[in-house]
Amino acid sequence: MNQLLLITTGGTIASEPTDEGLAPSPSSRQLADFIGGLTTEYDVDVEDLFQLDSSNIQPEEWQCIARTIARKYRNYDGIVLTHGTDTMAYTASVLSFMLRSIPIPVVITGSQLPIGHPLTDGVENLRCAFAMACSKKPGVFLAFDRKVILGTRAVKVRTTGFDAFESVNCPPAATVDAGGLTFNESILPQTGGEFSLEDSLCTDVFLIKLTPGLNPEIFDMLLKMNYKGIVIEAFGAGGLNFIRRDLTAQLQKIVERGISVVVCSQCLYERSDFTIYQAGQKALRSGVVQGFDMTTEAAVTKLMWALGKTEESGEIKRIFATNYVGEIRLT
Repeated sequence: MNQLLLITTGGTIASEPTDEGLAPSPSSRQLADFIGGLTTEYDVDVEDLFQLDSSNIQPEEWQCIARTIARKYRNYDGIVLTHGTDTMAYTASVLSFMLRSIPIPVVITGSQLPIGHPLTDGVENLRCAFAMACSKKPGVFLAFDRKVILGTRAVKVRTTGFDAFESVNCPPAATVDAGGLTFNESILPQTGGEFSLEDSLCTDVFLIKLTPGLNPEIFDMLLKMNYKGIVIEAFGAGGLNFIRRDLTAQLQKIVERGISVVVCSQCLYERSDFTIYQAGQKALRSGVVQGFDMTTEAAVTKLMWALGKTEESGEIKRIFATNYVGEIRLT
């Protein structure tokens, strides 16, 4: 019988109605009770870590989750983590980097309706997550709506639909159909070496989405606020305005001041390529780092993780030129 650990952090799946709206309430044992006969197939330990709306899960909680998993993983065949959907993709992404070469599956899931609701999607999502946790496929994954997605490729794309998450620029790692859990072996992370907990994070990372007419002086404000890294969602395949409001000149200034700047696309699908257009090439000459086909969630959390290791710009570029857990396609 597979030995599994169920960790709860709150979220919709563990919520109940209150006078102020839905709020996390049940303990992990109550959550396990709702899945009925599911736990008869596995030997499951349960642990409450937090009871938080995922809007309140921040880098400090990520570190707590990662450290808990690092302490306990040796005793289990797999770990399931329940989490609110709003920031689930950020948590899945950052855990993928922090839990280097984790030798067991770590599967994050949740729901769009509380587990106690008669139409909840939570039971089915838990079933999928538990099956993946028993798969002996190491890595960090997100299970939702009969799909298993790499932690660094998941993006929440719907606010109420049960198919809330998509695997962006990468096929799902596994799907559920009449044949059971079917794996896409080419997508699964290639882990190697000894496990290491790499939980140092820099929270001084800012995400900005370009809009036409953006005042470049915003970057002066970020300098004054001592941000160490910036992720920019640029236009299309890689455009930044340089007429009248010259963003590229401003970016060069902040890069020279030691701020790491990662640029990706506002477009959800396909990769950015800043070599195509004049505007993009100007940005590259300013010293920014390309994000290629990374999700915004992966770019932000990878930069936090990288800056937790070093603030040296050359090393940051090397880290972003390395595909660790399927987060980026470099060619």
